Amino acid sequence: MSKPTKTEAELIEMAKAELRVHADCPEGIIISVIRDGDSWEFRAEADEATVAKPGFPECVAMLVQIGDHLSKQYDFKD
Repeated sequence: MSKPTKTEAELIEMAKAELRVHADCPEGIIISVIRDGDSWEFRAEADEATVAKPGFPECVAMLVQIGDHLSKQYDFKD
Protein backbone atom coordinates (compact mmCIF):
# COMPACT_ATOMS: atom_id res chain seq x y z
CA MET A 1 0.00 0.00 0.00
CA SER A 2 1.47 3.35 -0.98
CA LYS A 3 1.69 6.35 1.29
CA PRO A 4 -0.08 9.64 0.57
CA THR A 5 2.10 12.19 -1.21
CA LYS A 6 2.99 15.75 -0.25
CA THR A 7 4.83 18.47 -2.14
CA GLU A 8 8.04 19.99 -0.82
CA ALA A 9 6.13 23.11 0.27
CA GLU A 10 3.54 21.01 2.14
CA LEU A 11 6.23 18.96 3.91
CA ILE A 12 8.17 22.07 4.92
CA GLU A 13 5.00 23.72 6.25
CA MET A 14 4.25 20.61 8.30
CA ALA A 15 7.80 20.63 9.70
CA LYS A 16 7.60 24.32 10.59
CA ALA A 17 4.29 23.78 12.39
CA GLU A 18 5.77 20.92 14.44
CA LEU A 19 8.89 22.96 15.24
CA ARG A 20 6.77 25.84 16.53
CA VAL A 21 5.11 23.43 18.97
CA HIS A 22 8.14 21.40 20.08
CA ALA A 23 11.21 23.65 19.80
CA ASP A 24 12.29 27.24 20.36
CA CYS A 25 14.00 27.78 17.02
CA PRO A 26 15.84 30.98 16.07
CA GLU A 27 14.62 32.94 13.05
CA GLY A 28 16.56 32.49 9.81
CA ILE A 29 16.59 28.71 9.40
CA ILE A 30 15.90 27.59 5.85
CA ILE A 31 14.39 24.11 5.52
CA SER A 32 14.57 22.09 2.32
CA VAL A 33 13.71 18.54 1.29
CA ILE A 34 16.47 16.28 -0.03
CA ARG A 35 15.49 13.20 -2.01
CA ASP A 36 17.47 10.00 -1.91
CA GLY A 37 15.95 7.46 -4.27
CA ASP A 38 12.48 6.67 -2.95
CA SER A 39 13.12 8.30 0.42
CA TRP A 40 13.51 11.92 1.49
CA GLU A 41 14.71 13.95 4.48
CA PHE A 42 14.85 17.53 5.67
CA ARG A 43 17.94 19.74 5.54
CA ALA A 44 18.43 22.91 7.54
CA GLU A 45 20.60 25.80 6.40
CA ALA A 46 21.39 29.05 8.15
CA ASP A 47 23.96 31.82 8.20
CA GLU A 48 26.70 31.84 10.84
CA ALA A 49 24.84 34.28 13.10
CA THR A 50 21.75 32.04 13.18
CA VAL A 51 23.85 28.91 13.76
CA ALA A 52 25.44 30.63 16.77
CA LYS A 53 22.08 31.44 18.40
CA PRO A 54 20.83 29.45 21.39
CA GLY A 55 18.52 26.64 20.42
CA PHE A 56 19.86 26.10 16.90
CA PRO A 57 21.38 22.62 17.50
CA GLU A 58 18.25 21.46 19.31
CA CYS A 59 16.09 22.79 16.48
CA VAL A 60 18.08 20.88 13.86
CA ALA A 61 17.92 17.70 15.96
CA MET A 62 14.16 18.11 16.28
CA LEU A 63 13.89 18.67 12.51
CA VAL A 64 15.66 15.34 11.92
CA GLN A 65 13.18 13.59 14.22
CA ILE A 66 10.23 15.27 12.51
CA GLY A 67 11.61 14.24 9.10
CA ASP A 68 11.99 10.63 10.23
CA HIS A 69 8.41 10.63 11.45
CA LEU A 70 6.90 12.33 8.39
CA SER A 71 8.91 10.29 5.85
CA LYS A 72 7.28 7.15 7.23
CA GLN A 73 3.85 8.70 6.65
CA TYR A 74 4.28 10.55 3.34
CA ASP A 75 6.02 10.15 0.01
CA PHE A 76 7.53 13.12 -1.80
CA LYS A 77 5.44 14.45 -4.69
CA ASP A 78 7.19 16.29 -7.53
